[in-house]
This record gives sequence, C-alpha cells and structure tokens, in this order.
Amino acid sequence: MSRIASRFAALKQQGRGALIPYVEACDPDYETSLALLRGMPGAGADLIEVGMPFSDPSADGPTIQKAALRGLRGGASMKRVLEMIAAFRRDDNETPIILMGYVNPIEAYGHDRFCADAARAGVDGLIIVDVPPEEGDLLRAPAAANGLDIIRLVAPTTPDARLPIVLDGASGFLYYVSITGVTGTRTASTDELSAAIPRLRAATDLPIAIGFGIRTPAQAANAVRAADAAVVASALLNTLEGTLDADGHATATTVSSVLAQLRELADAVRAARK
Repeated sequence: MSRIASRFAALKQQGRGALIPYVEACDPDYETSLALLRGMPGAGADLIEVGMPFSDPSADGPTIQKAALRGLRGGASMKRVLEMIAAFRRDDNETPIILMGYVNPIEAYGHDRFCADAARAGVDGLIIVDVPPEEGDLLRAPAAANGLDIIRLVAPTTPDARLPIVLDGASGFLYYVSITGVTGTRTASTDELSAAIPRLRAATDLPIAIGFGIRTPAQAANAVRAADAAVVASALLNTLEGTLDADGHATATTVSSVLAQLRELADAVRAARK
C-alpha cells in the first residue's frame, strides 16, 4: 500500500479528515522552504503538497504565482525540488508528499527520468494541472512503473458523463477544485460542498480532497466534514509573504509564523470528527 493510501486508511480509522498544506519549493529560498517542509508534519500536516515553481501557471491565483516567482528567484529547478524532497525523507519516511505543478518543466526534464528521480527522492503522487486525461499517457506508464499516484482534478463544471474519463487511471485521491476560477480567490459555501461531494462519491471510491479557496480553520473543518481532506495553500503563502523583509528575504519569524497558522488549521480539522 502506498504512503497516500496508508495515510487515508489510518485517518479513516481515526474518524477524521486530512489536512494537506502547500509549500512552494525554494520560496523564498531553499533553506526556508526545506525548514517549512520539515516542520509541517509536527504542526499537523497529514500529507503535504510541494509546488514546483513555474513561470507561466494557468490555474494559480496571484498569491501562488508570486510564490512561484520567488521560488524561481530562490534557485528552484527540477533537480533542486527533488533534492529538497530527498532531504526531507532523511528524517521523515511516513508523511506522503505530492508534487503539484505544470508539465513544461517535466517535458524539459524528461517524463521517464522525472518519474524515476521523483520516486527515488521520496515523492508519492503527482498533480499536473495542465495535463488533461486525454493526454494522460504522457506520464501514466512511467508513473505507474515507479509507484507514483496520478491525482486528477475535478471542477464544479465537470459533467457526470466526463467523470469516468477523468477517473480513468487516477489514484491516491481525487482533488476537487471547489470553485470556478483560480486559487486563493473566493471560497465554496457549505451548501455548495454538500451538493457536490455526493456526486463524486457515487463515481469513485478514492478519497476526495477539497482545494482552492480554503483559508480559515472553520473552512478547513467544513471541508473535511464534507469530504476526506482540506488543501490549504494561498492562506499559508500570504502569511509567509507578510513576514519577508523589504528585499523579499526570509526573517526570523517566517517559518514560525507559517507553522503557527498550520497548527490552528490542524486543530480545527482534528476537532471536525466524521
């Protein structure tokens, strides 16, 4: 059983949902992002998304776009991202790690090489935002050969007839993009989530994670009551950005501020029993 499947199975036995925070690699520098990554499990992260910085994103709102640009300025490359995961794995062999990003850097690196090196570094799953299911063969075989889950995204506008296509070859969990639009903008209401999740439950046995627009502990708690996981990204990145100095460098409060916010989110998620 993969780390992702094992973690969701364990949380189901505990009767609670998962908290999945996001960290952008090399934002604002390698050492700070690695410190955040290492500190997240102790602050309550159940799984972790690591962003692969890319200059031209299509789904990310302003907050994550700025984080990606800071990461690129901080020295991010595919090799550096995988070095960061490998460094994390030297101390933590339990917490699932999902890489999230876009296909262009993977194309440049090479599909087979990327999947092999990602698995060797300790990656568990991939969310590649701009690879639709119809083009999933780009990564399906090398990902499967290296034990990597391909995590697919579903939107509020995804029709029922398309769900089997999206779910074909999907594993790990299903990522529900809870709003129409980009990350870090509005938040889906409790009623919207209550209406959307049963439709997905009828189509898959995979755990369902809700992302895009979850900012507060209360919203994270609502998400795990409706589904199996809450993904929090822009809220944490806004906190990180607010701690940087005038030149965009990390300060003494950067890591501690983000992890303190993560603990508040984790407390709310753990209190939201199924």
